[in-house]
Amino acid sequence: MSSVTELADPPTDVGPRLTYLIKRLEMAERARMEEVLQAQGVTLHQYTALSLLERRDGLSSAQLARRHFVTPQAMNQLVATLERDALIRREPDEANRRILRATLTDQGRSTLAACHAAVDDLERRMLADFTPEQEREFREALSRSLRGLAEST
Repeated sequence: MSSVTELADPPTDVGPRLTYLIKRLEMAERARMEEVLQAQGVTLHQYTALSLLERRDGLSSAQLARRHFVTPQAMNQLVATLERDALIRREPDEANRRILRATLTDQGRSTLAACHAAVDDLERRMLADFTPEQEREFREALSRSLRGLAEST
């Protein structure tokens, strides 16, 4: 039996496939995220966009779309909603007036802080049975897994 076949068919006594467990974790985490964010009046996509602007103020809708992995059309709708709700404001770029740069408003920063607190609580619940060392190892393992998949594309 070749080593490729051995890797493709993990022993059945190990339990569910790792990919299955990762997907289940992602689905459970996403459902809980949507619940805690809804209590703050924000969707998961809005939270992601606001978080991106927190890290990199002044992005255009096109830049937000690329970083959020959504279409420019979807991001335009999202940005319009955020602007309508006074969570962001958009102003023309000084060098190219056709480009609108988005920035967080005070209300957007306040909403984002409340969202971060809710997400922090969710992460604490998710990792409640981990020791600090296990949490560090889990974070490192996830990061290594992501790098491995990024390198294979």
